[in-house]
Amino acid sequence: MSFWAALKTHGWAYPALEVVHIAGIALVIGNLVLLELRVFGLGRMLPAKELARLCLSLTVAGFALIAASGLVMFATQAEELLANRAFTLKMVLLMLAGCNAAWFHGRKSLDRLDGMARALMLVSTILWLAMAASGRWIAYL
Repeated sequence: MSFWAALKTHGWAYPALEVVHIAGIALVIGNLVLLELRVFGLGRMLPAKELARLCLSLTVAGFALIAASGLVMFATQAEELLANRAFTLKMVLLMLAGCNAAWFHGRKSLDRLDGMARALMLVSTILWLAMAASGRWIAYL
């Protein structure tokens, strides 16, 4: 039996993949919120760059889990997902989150910790929460 057939036929396989996806989401959002709190001034005794190094490595690990599990889930039902508005919204939000992260790091926001850095961190968290919400809506649209 192929991997794809097993994923579709075994009762525990797809839900296990969803658990991996959700664990990745938790790593991403949890670490972004932690870094956002520091950018907003909480925990000033923690150096922002060192905290960011830890948070961003965990965020990258979480994103790797999301991407890998998401691609496998997508491969099992690509046609249905491409026609799903919630999935389309989730992918647009993902692209916007990537652009937002590039802007945040490109302007060296961790060196500045200014109003723009706070705004970009807040936008990032909102985008990731909206992605999680739209991901849940995929099953209902």
